[in-house]
Amino acid sequence: MIDVAGTELTAEDREVLRHPLVGGVILFTRNYRDPVQLTALVASIHAARSPALIVAVDQEGGRVQRFRSGFSVLPPARRMGQEYDLDPKAGLDLARRMGWLMAAELRACGVDLSFAPCVDLDYGVSEVIGDRAFHAKAPTVSQLAIAWVHGMRDAGMAATAKHFPGHGAVRADSHTASPVDRRELADMDDDLMPYRRLIANGLPAVMISHVLFPAVDKDSVASVSSRWIRDVLRGDLGFKGVVFSDDMSMAGAAVAGDVVMRSQRALAAGCDMVLLCNSRPSVLTVLERLDFEPEPPSHVRLVRMRGRDGMEREALLASAQWQESREHLARATSKPDLKLEAGRA
Repeated sequence: MIDVAGTELTAEDREVLRHPLVGGVILFTRNYRDPVQLTALVASIHAARSPALIVAVDQEGGRVQRFRSGFSVLPPARRMGQEYDLDPKAGLDLARRMGWLMAAELRACGVDLSFAPCVDLDYGVSEVIGDRAFHAKAPTVSQLAIAWVHGMRDAGMAATAKHFPGHGAVRADSHTASPVDRRELADMDDDLMPYRRLIANGLPAVMISHVLFPAVDKDSVASVSSRWIRDVLRGDLGFKGVVFSDDMSMAGAAVAGDVVMRSQRALAAGCDMVLLCNSRPSVLTVLERLDFEPEPPSHVRLVRMRGRDGMEREALLASAQWQESREHLARATSKPDLKLEAGRA
C-alpha cells in the first residue's frame, strides 16, 4: 500500500499503481481539498486497476483525522472512555455512533477503509498514543472498541485494530525512534485482551507496530516477527483476518534492515500487506527489487477489506441516522474534558 502526491493522480502515479505488487493507496491531508475532489480522486484510483485497489486513510478522530473541512470533526477516543465512566451505556452508544459516522462519511466518498480503532491502553506513558486510547482499563477498551467496530460495520467498512501487540507502554514514538518494551508475554494479557475480544466478534484486520519486545522475540520488531504474527496473533489468538504492517518508512522499522529487506521480512513473517508511505524513491526501489509472491489466502483476505453499502453523500447528509449522530457529536464535543488518572479511571 503506497501513497500519492496530491489531489489528483499524476502520470507517474498511474504507472506505479499498475504495478502488480501494489494493492492499495493510503491518503493523507495533502490529498484532500473537499468531498467532491476526494470522491473523484478515489474513483480514479479505483479505476486504475481491475480488481480495484483498496483506498485507505487514518481517520480515527482527535489528533489523527486527515479529512476535516466537509467532514464531521470527531473527538479523540478518550472522549468515549470519559463518557463510559459517567454512564457505560451512553459511552458505548457514543462509540458506536462515532464509528458509524466516521465510516459512513468516508464511504460516501468511496474510501474503502480507515485504519481504526486504536486499541492501545492508556498507560499515561506514550505521547504518540495518549488520547487516541479509549481508556486505561483493558475491559473498557475492549467494550468501546467492539462498539466502534460495529458502527463501522453498519456503515459498510471493515475495521483495523492497532497497534498490535501494543504501543501504549513505551515512551518512544515509532515514527521517529525505535521503541522497546521489555515486558514478558505473560505480562501483556491486558494489552492483548481487546484483540481477543474483537477477534471473537469477527475483527477483519489488525495493524502491527514497529515495537521491539525482546523478551518475546529478541531479534525482530513486531512488524517483521513471525513469532508475533504467526505464533501469537494467528496461532494463540486465532486471528484469521488481514494483517497490515505499520508504515515501513517509519524510523521504528529501520532496525529491520533497508526498505526492501524490511518489506520482505514483514511479508515473510505473515503480513498480508505492507504500508510504504511518503517516500516515492523507496516505493520504486521496493517494486523493482522485492522478490515475493503473495499467498492466495492473502488475496482472499484483502478482497474482504473493500468497502460496501456506501450511501451517496447527499442521501447520507439527509438521513435521520446522520443527523442523530451529529447531535450526539455536538453534545460530546461541547462537554468539558475530564481528566482521568491513567490506570485508575
